[in-house]
Amino acid sequence: MGFTIPTITSYPKSNLKGTCVKNINLVGKTVLITGASRGIGAAAAYAFAEAGANVALVARSTDEIAEIAGQIGEKALAIPCDVSRYSDVASAVAATARTFGGLDVLINNAGVVEPIGHLQDTDPEAWSRTIDINLKGVMHGMHAAMPGMIAQGHGTIINISSGAAHGPVEGWSAYCSSKAAVYMLTRTADKESREKGLRILGLSPGTVATQMQREIKASGINPVSQLDWSVHIPPEWPAQALLWMCTPEADDFLGDDVSLRDEDIRKKVGLI
Repeated sequence: MGFTIPTITSYPKSNLKGTCVKNINLVGKTVLITGASRGIGAAAAYAFAEAGANVALVARSTDEIAEIAGQIGEKALAIPCDVSRYSDVASAVAATARTFGGLDVLINNAGVVEPIGHLQDTDPEAWSRTIDINLKGVMHGMHAAMPGMIAQGHGTIINISSGAAHGPVEGWSAYCSSKAAVYMLTRTADKESREKGLRILGLSPGTVATQMQREIKASGINPVSQLDWSVHIPPEWPAQALLWMCTPEADDFLGDDVSLRDEDIRKKVGLI
């Protein structure tokens, strides 16, 4: 393929067992990934490209996505985009479809955890910005992609969720609220669109060794900030889960979240 996919050895030693690349063929399929400049998004871009898919990398970090696209080659397209702006997202979806002839998979991965702090101490503007990115950004992606997917009779949308969607975490009022709302967006869109050929589901990856965990660590708030780096899984693990979720094996989870903390899910994905 001409590029090197990062492996678990790129990260501090983990107490988990290792990685396994699923034998999934996505040749001829097109995937758009938001937040693709680093972390889960970047790992997913490499994984989907390795599986043969065309990949549109969408993020605000222009240089980073251009570098990744350059490593992947002609099957990759870098599109600067702020997901909080619907016009940006609609243009990104249109450019992807125009370049590759359609869109088969949308991965709404872009997200932020900050501001971290007790609600009464949080800047309302920063809090609202989190909602703009984490919730409205997902809605923007779905709204822009769904008409084309419905017209072609198929499509998969995966929204990156979190355990914070299902339980409160001290200091994370914006993040928890946004992720809980995304979970209901996933469920509602599935109810409306499954009969139209769309597969809509979420991935709750657990704690992942990314910049977000560094920000959480620096906050010193709540037990998550006290976790040792070694317990966080590498972003390649959720990337492999995303590949698996594009197959019929994941159909039991349509309209719901797949939790990568679940040992059975890790086995299905091929991680353990």
